[in-house]
Amino acid sequence: LLFQILGAVILGFGIWILADKTSFIAVLQMSSPSLKTGAYILIGVGALTMLMGFLGCLGAVNEIRCLLGLYFTCLMVILITQVAAGLVIYFQKETLKEELSRIVGSLIENYDPSNDDERNLQDAWDYVQTQVACCGWTGAKDWENNEILINKSMTMYPCSCSNSSDNFEVDNGFCNLDVPVNSTATYADWPVHEQGCMDGVEKWLKDNLGIILGVCTGVAVIELLGMILSISLCKNIHSEDYTKVPKS
Repeated sequence: LLFQILGAVILGFGIWILADKTSFIAVLQMSSPSLKTGAYILIGVGALTMLMGFLGCLGAVNEIRCLLGLYFTCLMVILITQVAAGLVIYFQKETLKEELSRIVGSLIENYDPSNDDERNLQDAWDYVQTQVACCGWTGAKDWENNEILINKSMTMYPCSCSNSSDNFEVDNGFCNLDVPVNSTATYADWPVHEQGCMDGVEKWLKDNLGIILGVCTGVAVIELLGMILSISLCKNIHSEDYTKVPKS
């Protein structure tokens, strides 16, 4: 039962990544095929874990060594895969960081409130900037690469970056800067947050690192316990009676 619950959690997490449209995850999964692939893998692992939980229970109750052996093997493969994925993420973190910078940089450069085709992606990024209280990836200067703002001589700025209470009801699109007609401005003149979203996301990860590591460790411990229990039951079963297996 415990492994079926664990499988349901992993399955649900994968579905959430695909379905979420209002967070930084949405920005990544709509921009990077690799995250979508990872979500499908999570869904597959979750479904497999639920199936293995059922087979493990069936093998334990009916003392079927082949089912317990299959259960042990699948748990071992899942655990090794999780450890390998963790190591890849750790050693490739700089590459992943560069990929994130490229994705967000492209999004900011092509941001256009009138483009309905990219509406979900742009709304997700506006949501991130509003919730994290940040602007751009490394800072507000990133928005100087946006073609619309360049054409407006930087006299407009992204509303979701605003640090002014006057714009609390506007969290997407561009807002007009209060400057004389035909004048020019720079990002330094905008009433926006100074913090870049990269720093905000890193801070969130650092603040929640203990929870993330705790969950990962807990999952690994549960899987190890399942492997130990299944192999112990296998050794204690000296003969198998397949007549106990329910027939459809």
